[in-house]
Amino acid sequence: MAKAQKRYLCQSCGSVATKWQGQCADCKEWNTLVEDAGGVVTPFQAKHNLQSGGTAVDLVGLNADIALPDRIGTGIAELDRALGGGLVEGSATLLGGDPGIGKSTLLLQACAIVADAGHDVTYISGEEAADQIRLRARRLGLGDAPMQLAAATSVRDILTTLGSGKPPALLIIDSIQTMHSDLIEGAPGTVSQVRASAQELIRFAKERGTALVLVGHVTKDGAIAGPRVLEHMVDTVLSFEGERSHQYRILRAIKNRFGGTDEIGVFAMVEKGLEEVANPSSLFLTSRKEDVTGAVVFPALEGTRPVLVEIQALVVRLASGATPRRAVVGWDSGRLAMILAVLEARCGLSFSTSEVYLNVAGGYRVADPAADLAVAAALISALSERPVAADCVAFGEISLSGEVRTVSHAALRLREASKLGFRKALLPASIDSRESGMALEGFSALRALVDHLLDRA
Repeated sequence: MAKAQKRYLCQSCGSVATKWQGQCADCKEWNTLVEDAGGVVTPFQAKHNLQSGGTAVDLVGLNADIALPDRIGTGIAELDRALGGGLVEGSATLLGGDPGIGKSTLLLQACAIVADAGHDVTYISGEEAADQIRLRARRLGLGDAPMQLAAATSVRDILTTLGSGKPPALLIIDSIQTMHSDLIEGAPGTVSQVRASAQELIRFAKERGTALVLVGHVTKDGAIAGPRVLEHMVDTVLSFEGERSHQYRILRAIKNRFGGTDEIGVFAMVEKGLEEVANPSSLFLTSRKEDVTGAVVFPALEGTRPVLVEIQALVVRLASGATPRRAVVGWDSGRLAMILAVLEARCGLSFSTSEVYLNVAGGYRVADPAADLAVAAALISALSERPVAADCVAFGEISLSGEVRTVSHAALRLREASKLGFRKALLPASIDSRESGMALEGFSALRALVDHLLDRA
């Protein structure tokens, strides 16, 4: 039976004694030793001491030379952009997305290109039979790709098969929620099974230098299903976003140990699978030749890529006494409430008797605070029924004091807008980028923007 280890601490000098005595042997004070019960001593602890008996770990300096990791190009530029340049050998990537969004289609296209480049590729599916994957590959025109397929759910069987020969350069597991380990009790998809299965697969990838891609289910809220520790175990987490009713898809990096998390890849779903979109702004801009009230173009920034989207606002006046509604699609509802409050408190505009609807065209989601000025311009235009010029863009952050603050990468935003035919820009007064060739209107306060849009002196 384990027994508690007793020791006696001196309250004056802190020395430790194995038995009680009236006088401390170190400081010579009397009656200062007090019993302090230590931890439980187990038979294992009695025989083993973790401070010795291990293998020495090699310690290197922070400034030691290190080679960049080898990457496997997928041949899909938008996928490589989100990954930071391609798949890293020995890395683990988790890809999540809604059902039917195109995760398996994207990976199948990438596998075919990697296999055609001479790399060994293995695709393991726990949800479909090998014949189903083969039929989809033929439909996509990839039937001749030299890749290996299998339908299996046992991690032991998968690792036994892969360990008997040369490890593949790329291994796809579709999906991790269908895998199970016989070392853990429980059905596939449970927290313990997902964690144990992923741990064994990641260990194989690290030891054999295989680039591993795990497909993950998502919850109804859009988060990746399973234990949160799964996202900590992998090197890269990718989220495939979009609506199945829309043509476009956005691949976003949530975590990336080998690159940035601010890059996106944009795809369009066509008959032959997913197609890269080199100019994402074409998806989110409305083709119109006449000015419309409540519509303002905002040059958003995703990593190093500017994307022009259209902010649409609608203000509907209600009868006296009715409760106005605020509805937002593609933006933060709390930030809309803040912009409305600043317009009322600092600029004298009243939205209290009107319903306000705000939408980001094309289903795009904007998180950039630089969209404040574009949203404010759209709200002012919708309230006053005065359109903003169709060849004008707007960006800038608004503070609670009504100040228009500067934003990052203004020159990059203006350059992209100029390339797409825009000739005017509403922006913070602190930004001076005349080399863009656009007519710039700078504002230091939101009230100045209101006066400009309403033609007030």
